[in-house]
Amino acid sequence: MTEQFIIRVEARFEAAHNLRSYKGAPEPLHGHSWKVEAKFKCNKLDHEAIGIDYVHAEKTLRELASRFDHKYINEVPPFDKLNPTSENIAKWFFDQLNVPKIKQNSELIEVLVWEGPEACVSYSK
Repeated sequence: MTEQFIIRVEARFEAAHNLRSYKGAPEPLHGHSWKVEAKFKCNKLDHEAIGIDYVHAEKTLRELASRFDHKYINEVPPFDKLNPTSENIAKWFFDQLNVPKIKQNSELIEVLVWEGPEACVSYSK
């Protein structure tokens, strides 16, 4: 049996959005206290017994989240054209994080986007 490590980092931001189409009409503008979690799976540690550098992964995730902090998400590319659903936001974060420079010896397995403490969406490939 192969061992595995699941490494999780998160970032938070405050932002407003409204869906361009929700049940056939634009949704009213509203805000959320967002949280983004990224989960990486690692089967092999490096020479220092590290699967992924938390500092680098957290910094990258926080930099991505800062694009939206205290902003109207509908005005931040690509959501100036793409409907800013939590599903689309989760996919965007996944795509931004799913690069070798960030993943190191791991595989990005899931991104969760929370619109508050009680509702979230999970995205994976």
